[in-house]
Amino acid sequence: MPSALTIDPHLPQILDAVRTHRALVIVAPPGAGKTTRVPPALAEDGPVIVLQPRRIAARSIAQRIARERQWTIGDEVGWQVRFERRFSRRTRVLLATEGILTARLQSDPLLSDFTTIVLDEFHERSVNGDLGLALARQAWLARADLRLVVMSATLQVERVRAFLNGCPVVDVPGRLHPIEIGYAPGEPLERAVADVLPRTPGSVLCFLPGGPEIRRAQPDVARAAGAGVDVLPLYGSLPADEQDRAIEPSARRRVILATNIAETSLTVPDVTAVIDTGLQKVARYDAARGIDSLEVERIAADAADQRAGRAGRIGPGLVRRLWSETDRLAPHGEPEIARVDLSSTLLAIAAWGGDPRSFEWFEAPDAASIDAGLSLLERLGAIDRGRLTEMGAAMQRLPLHPRLARMLIEARGSRAIALACALLSERHLAPKHPPSTSSDLLSAVEDERMLPPHVREVATQLVRAKALTHTTPVGQPFRTDDEHSFRRAIFAGYADRLAKRREPGSPRFLLASGHGAVLGAESGVRNADFIVAVDVTAGRRGETSEARIRIASAVDEDWIQPTASGVEHWIDARGRVHAAERHYAGAILLSERPAEIDPDRAAELIASERLRRLTDEDRRLARRLRFAQLSIDIDALVRQAAVGQRAVGDIDPASVLPWDAARRLDQLAPERLTLPRGRSVRLDYHDDGSVSASIKLQALFGVTETPRIGPSHTPVTLLLLAPNGRPVQKTTDLQSFWTRTYPEVRKELRGRYPKHDWPENPEP
Repeated sequence: MPSALTIDPHLPQILDAVRTHRALVIVAPPGAGKTTRVPPALAEDGPVIVLQPRRIAARSIAQRIARERQWTIGDEVGWQVRFERRFSRRTRVLLATEGILTARLQSDPLLSDFTTIVLDEFHERSVNGDLGLALARQAWLARADLRLVVMSATLQVERVRAFLNGCPVVDVPGRLHPIEIGYAPGEPLERAVADVLPRTPGSVLCFLPGGPEIRRAQPDVARAAGAGVDVLPLYGSLPADEQDRAIEPSARRRVILATNIAETSLTVPDVTAVIDTGLQKVARYDAARGIDSLEVERIAADAADQRAGRAGRIGPGLVRRLWSETDRLAPHGEPEIARVDLSSTLLAIAAWGGDPRSFEWFEAPDAASIDAGLSLLERLGAIDRGRLTEMGAAMQRLPLHPRLARMLIEARGSRAIALACALLSERHLAPKHPPSTSSDLLSAVEDERMLPPHVREVATQLVRAKALTHTTPVGQPFRTDDEHSFRRAIFAGYADRLAKRREPGSPRFLLASGHGAVLGAESGVRNADFIVAVDVTAGRRGETSEARIRIASAVDEDWIQPTASGVEHWIDARGRVHAAERHYAGAILLSERPAEIDPDRAAELIASERLRRLTDEDRRLARRLRFAQLSIDIDALVRQAAVGQRAVGDIDPASVLPWDAARRLDQLAPERLTLPRGRSVRLDYHDDGSVSASIKLQALFGVTETPRIGPSHTPVTLLLLAPNGRPVQKTTDLQSFWTRTYPEVRKELRGRYPKHDWPENPEP
């Protein structure tokens, strides 16, 4: 008999709640036994399918249930993950990854082979988990005898409970042994391992952000651990046999270097200590730029608690956190649906028969993410006006991202393309210093013997899966030994990632999204003018920096179909209008040729440019019109004057004034002020409604009254100038000036300019 776990006393309550309400939320910490005890108990009423976020968890949990129940793998209990099926018609508990449920619901919307659906580890909030819950709920609402159970270690219960029509919640307390938690900010991992190992009797579980970090740390940790300790990696893209080595019981002490794959559903045996870097890798997708990124970020507080809990399952535990105790962690992690590419999810909904925009999501993504995903599916030919196409149905049957599925179909199931798809889907890294090539992927698969065995096995399975789709794209024949056809298949999956080299020999490219990118040193595609950026990640210095292209493939220009064409008009630096017929792929200019200028468009452009930068004369005319109280807008005059013109400088707003308005303007707001003896001076009109003139004092001899102009007879402000042109006085009352001020001014000016005539009485 299996040893007792804290979940066991709650099983009768759980069974009763599920039978009564058909839905239940179970919250239980890691180690409580919910994953291995609840599904077999529920299987008393009929077959159960249990959803797990990861393939390794599905396999290992099925094996644990088989050991506890003395069941047989493939008989009473089994699993179904990508390319791997171990179950039969007699299977009572089936462990499966979340995507398997989606595929089953597409072919059987009522999920008639099962009595209960269990979604485990829902707190991880994977996009497939969210979709699985939403689709399972639709089946649950449509089928009166279907039951739905959501299980989690930590969960915001009320949201799930409300989504399941207010179902009951069973909260199972944990039973952890005492844990000593210490902090060592910045301490190297190998030093932490060397310090912790002698202080604990069992194995040490170390959490790192990703596979590359684990591979880099493994040699140093092995030296620190010593000869009697095995140091093993554990992350998602490891082959199954290597993953199993890390989680199967062993007589030797071990240090397991793991990603967050080991936070919850996986049980790593004999662990009594945890060393936590506090970091994780989080996938993010920028829909506007079409750029993926895998950011190293701080974990949330609930994840830190779950990691720490791994140390206290079998006895008192020790936890070493490699960050400061004063660091503040977010309470919960961000759901995947808010940060990843949704094209696979949207294709699954379309294949199920739903509309992503009206679908009843557990938590709806933002509209921009849905639009971006649907746009990609349209480009790939998977949907047409929102409806699934034959191509889309075939793509959905392949266990690949829509881009890769489109590639494999385009290549007629070519082994070479299948290997490329396997490399990308398994996240196998390209060589750091590749030779010059037309396609990084082609170089990577040319010698199949150099590829990891699990990548080759995935490729074999993909070729078999493609043979079942019965879909062949319309186009040129595909030859599997043809480099040209290989690249064309990649282009079929990544046409929206087209990029054009900015200058010959430059590593800088313009992406079809309109953003810039730099070809990284990882890529050997150094000579092509056009490429597809198969792997493009955000720049390291934030969103404003250029992205980096890590994997590329050359594109023949004649493959590129314009996404937009038309005649464009623009103004050059001299203000003249030009026109050209241009063809674009996204933001990339493919070709152009001179075109006839559209008079209306030319007038619009030069008027807008003139209004953006009005000349001094334009502004003066506007002030004269206001002063004359004429209700004529300068903007309207500029636009009227632009008709028939081809350059900004050709616009003359005053020339299009109606005759009567021009006459009244000259009467009420003349350009110049006429003085005695036929002289005249320029009038300056100001924004405050005043008008002024700069006049040499001697020119006003004989003028006794201040000139007044305009409909309100506004006095002209006179700026009186000395013979050298410098101002000596300002006045709006000329009569008062002659009487009171002129005598003093005359004295000064006679001394400075004795050759000039300065009469005592300047009046006529």
